[in-house]
Amino acid sequence: MASTPTDQLFKLIKTLTKAEKRSFKLYVNRIGGSETAKFIQLFDVLDKQREYDEEAIFRKIPTLKRSQLSNLKRHLLGQLLTSLRLIHISKYIDIEIREQIDYARILYGKGLYLQALKILDRVKKTAREAHQDHLHLEIVEFEKLIESRHITRSIENRAEELTDEAQRRGEIIYRTGLLSGLALKMYGLYIKIGHIRDEASARQVDAFFKANVPPIPLDEMTFFEKVYWNQAHMWYNYILQNFPMYFRYATKWVELFDQFPDMRTKDPDLYMRGLHHLLGSLFYLGDYERFCQAFEQLSAFIDAQESTFNINSRI
Repeated sequence: MASTPTDQLFKLIKTLTKAEKRSFKLYVNRIGGSETAKFIQLFDVLDKQREYDEEAIFRKIPTLKRSQLSNLKRHLLGQLLTSLRLIHISKYIDIEIREQIDYARILYGKGLYLQALKILDRVKKTAREAHQDHLHLEIVEFEKLIESRHITRSIENRAEELTDEAQRRGEIIYRTGLLSGLALKMYGLYIKIGHIRDEASARQVDAFFKANVPPIPLDEMTFFEKVYWNQAHMWYNYILQNFPMYFRYATKWVELFDQFPDMRTKDPDLYMRGLHHLLGSLFYLGDYERFCQAFEQLSAFIDAQESTFNINSRI
């Protein structure tokens, strides 16, 4: 059953921390407006409810008409999401990048295309370093649009460089899609059949995996391509109960974060999932010493970063 706007709003309010609630009220006090008092009242009523009770809303806010409630809830939901976006922008690199792209679009719409290009050039570096390939491509396509419509006096061969960059990034996105799809297929296969039971099922799993592995040279892969490559091989070996190889690919997954340490804070969930599988592989191998080392590594990371975790990370 699809969730209704009421479900979305009520559930969202119940996930808010005290700091988020405080920031939201500061935010709405800044924006003001005639509707502010009513949707703050609605927020307070919903915040105190254990279960959604529409009749209680009208009792608590007697000036609220039934015909107004739907629009008021929609407005409250939008303002909550805007407030949360402002709070969490520093935690999510993709939100930060999108904000800069939005600024560039606003400047471009005002005719300030050179200033827009400066922002795009700066944020493109951020997207590249954070391996945000889809956003990187969006930035390049925006740069191409500006260069094609205006005389910017850019460096020679700028058009060719942007075209090549867009093509390269598009290829990376395509390959990443293939590898993430393979990892998901292998996970889905494990959910469907579990571990192999005999030689026949082992041959079927082997044939399925080899038929779906894309021919991409490992030395050409980006960070996320390598992550998905290791995930796919990890699930393949886990299904086959080849625990030494399961350990090998779980280790490679975790080691990628040693090569790209900034990604630990940019995608902590992915890092901790890798450590989770590393611990699982060491458990199956009965390697108590290295299990303790990996557990200490995970515990130290959680202790250092837990204050920045979202709900998914805490789970």
